[in-house]
Amino acid sequence: QIQLVESGGGLVQPGGSLRLSCVASGFTFSNSAMSWYRQAPGKERELVAGISSAGRTTNYADSVKGRFTISRDNAKNTVYLQMNSLKPEDTAVYYCTRRLGSYWGQGTQVTVSS
Repeated sequence: QIQLVESGGGLVQPGGSLRLSCVASGFTFSNSAMSWYRQAPGKERELVAGISSAGRTTNYADSVKGRFTISRDNAKNTVYLQMNSLKPEDTAVYYCTRRLGSYWGQGTQVTVSS
């Protein structure tokens, strides 16, 4: 019933930008904090960003602070991750989650390479 569908990943050169989207269904989105995680092969899963239910509070991993922005549109049941100044080390599968990982989407691949 609960679904989280990520989109917007792709191949981008270092310094480029991408905007990820996650459309949620099956729960009351406006009552739920949301988060983005990422995982690269052979690396630990990392919490990238989180946002409170009304979007008033956001938190970021130090590695992305100042470059990434999490936001949400509760009328559209959608959470976003704007990624600027991308680096090769940002390459990973990015996952949208409810709260801090209680439900996961399928993920979207982000590859940063020249």
